[in-house]
Amino acid sequence: MTGSAAVVDSGTTAGVATHCPYCALQCAMTLTGHDATGLQISAREFPTNRKGLCRKGWTAPEVLRAPDRLTTPLIREPGGGLLPTDWDTALDHVAERVRILVAESGPQAVAVFGGGGLTNEKAYALGVFARAVLRTPYIDYNGRFCMSSAAAAGIRTFGLDRGLPFPLTDLAGAGAVLLIGSNPAQTMPPAVRHLAPVAARGGLIVVDPRRTPTAALAEDGGGLHLQAIPGTDLALVLGLLHVVIHESLADAPYIAARTTGFPAVQRSVATWWPERVERVSGIPAELVRAAARRLAGAAPCAGGPGGYVITGRGAEQHTKGTDTVSACIDLALALGLPGRLGSGYGCLTGQGNGQGGREHGQKADQLPGYRRIDDPAARAHVAAVWGMDPGDLPGPGVPAVELLSRLGSPPASGRPAGPRALFVHGANPVVSAPDATAVESRLRSLDLLVVCDVVPSETALLADVVLPVTQWAEEDGTLTSLEGRVLRRRRAVAPPPGVRSDLEVLAGLADRLGRPGLIDTEPARVFAALARASAGGPADYSGIDYGRLDAGAAVFWPCPATGNDPGTAGPRVADAEASAGTEESAGTDLSAAAQHVAAQRHPGTPRLFLDRFATPDGRARFVAVDHRPVDDDLRPDAPLFLVTGRLPEHYQSGAQTRRVPELVAAQPEPFVQLHPDTAARLGVEDGRPVRLTSRRGVVVAVARISAAIRTDTVFLPFHWSGPGRANTLTNPATDPVSGMPEFKVCAVAAEPADAVKPDGAADCAVAAATTREPIAVAASGKAAALTDAAWTGAAWTAEAGSTS
Repeated sequence: MTGSAAVVDSGTTAGVATHCPYCALQCAMTLTGHDATGLQISAREFPTNRKGLCRKGWTAPEVLRAPDRLTTPLIREPGGGLLPTDWDTALDHVAERVRILVAESGPQAVAVFGGGGLTNEKAYALGVFARAVLRTPYIDYNGRFCMSSAAAAGIRTFGLDRGLPFPLTDLAGAGAVLLIGSNPAQTMPPAVRHLAPVAARGGLIVVDPRRTPTAALAEDGGGLHLQAIPGTDLALVLGLLHVVIHESLADAPYIAARTTGFPAVQRSVATWWPERVERVSGIPAELVRAAARRLAGAAPCAGGPGGYVITGRGAEQHTKGTDTVSACIDLALALGLPGRLGSGYGCLTGQGNGQGGREHGQKADQLPGYRRIDDPAARAHVAAVWGMDPGDLPGPGVPAVELLSRLGSPPASGRPAGPRALFVHGANPVVSAPDATAVESRLRSLDLLVVCDVVPSETALLADVVLPVTQWAEEDGTLTSLEGRVLRRRRAVAPPPGVRSDLEVLAGLADRLGRPGLIDTEPARVFAALARASAGGPADYSGIDYGRLDAGAAVFWPCPATGNDPGTAGPRVADAEASAGTEESAGTDLSAAAQHVAAQRHPGTPRLFLDRFATPDGRARFVAVDHRPVDDDLRPDAPLFLVTGRLPEHYQSGAQTRRVPELVAAQPEPFVQLHPDTAARLGVEDGRPVRLTSRRGVVVAVARISAAIRTDTVFLPFHWSGPGRANTLTNPATDPVSGMPEFKVCAVAAEPADAVKPDGAADCAVAAATTREPIAVAASGKAAALTDAAWTGAAWTAEAGSTS
């Protein structure tokens, strides 16, 4: 196939063009080598990364070489450990257990939990499996922890959610960018080159309780760092909007022509004068005014080159996250930014396929194409693709936090019993879910836990059945970047013997559960089915296929099969220019774009809303919101705010990056960042253990003392399990609109710890020690009970590396 590399019998590849397995920036890379052992990476020219990669990207092949790679199915013996088995036995066992549980308790006895790193094909197939095979309403995914608040706010204002409704490259030309709750200098470093020109012009404004490298970039260029009290971003944005309105900086013609609801917002922010904002957020009133004026000065209505408001998890992972994003969008609308070339509102998606993963059926309330599951027309369309009666499709499920809390629960207060079985694909909720100790308890209560994974993650170590699956360089598929750009993931090496793809797993189970042939195992055919299911929906992929992507087209959704998409902006000159480029360049070949249009093939939509918003009347809706305190606020026994976040060396729950020696050496253990004044008051010494206590649990990690954080705040990265697991402390309270948990702020107490300094390398050992029973595997033809340490690396290589 044009543009894709074949894997020959020897495993040799020659220049396979693909993308990084980590974040939603989806940096382009080329893989060369004979097999996973010798696979090499070179950065590839691409608009988002421009031949740059972060440390995780450069070391990505190491995950393929993980010494504890799972290569054979495992089944837990009754009252015992996990033992190797063959695939037929494993799948037969799972199918039989599911049949029994459904017969006893109905389809709602089984639940599915997916991941934002799954390819579009796997995310789609997982939704088919849940709704058309299991017929359960209980499906959600860890993307609920990522972009759900921004998605909810975008839908209620614009009628459509896409992380960035414009190409990332557009940011570089802006006069000002307001970045709220994001630290891309560490979380997606290649993206910073798009912000650097703005920072150099003094136009970067960063809101963060810490002086992160991104905040330093802003300050060093003459921009602003607004070091707000955690949980007060909403109050700050209301104050910025107050200044814009009070000082007549708003774009009145734009508001009149393209929006509704402004008077209510105007009234709602009238009392948020900067001095009040200062009392709530800790940001001096004059800084509030300066930030509002700088952003307004960049707006087209002021003759500026353009401005952007961008949100990240720091603003969104709150019980009021949806309202905070709505306020940010209100601010952008007041300045006339969305739907204009060179300006707009956007959200920096986190997970590799956080965008595509939620578009095609993993979310509790959605069908493929971003269709609502309670919409009769949507149900009829998708049911026809799946060959079933629309009435047999289940209704909406529940968001991730509620789903996890219901697992294994008895009937209570009129609510039926919770799911008794759970399938987990591409997620590690034992580490990544809020109030993780409670989640771990719910997982233990299940009658059946099935985990598909690459390595023995903390969640896999609790499972009744573990199924080894392929990972990024071993599979074909597509992902959708933070820009809404659909990208090809290409297989570069063969997976280890004994490993199957998630598609093969789901197809095998569907065959055994009465829907043979429903789920295909060939990614290109699955994508074709996804495209048909999405046709006519908000996220329409029907005009995209592997041939088009492999020919080098840069295609952004929506991309209908023919003609213009009525719900967004149709193909205009600016969009056609961006769409005409290949994966290797941004592309501005207007003649190629003209050929696309002339051939009546939709070019895709790099920039949304240029002509109208995706609402019934084409206008964006202002949404009036108000500030409220955090759910778990400071109190005498917990006088510090805890905030959590990522490090440049690690990713998500750390299941991948904690197996890369170079990354572990750079960041070997969890730590607590705290201000020197706070440390002195508590008697904490740099490099010594600190105990953090919340209402939900206790964490111990080493102290890192830094003046880059507020005195009322401590920071804990969330990549570790064991005694340093950040989500032991975090609050499961959720946003009432999005279902997003309040990861980003809770009250804690801090004190010196007498415990031995925690060893980050022992995380897997800690997890293994807390499994239901000791683990046993068969190695080299003999039964061998592995010690806990074997699951951390070296011992597994010697004793169990050949279990295939």
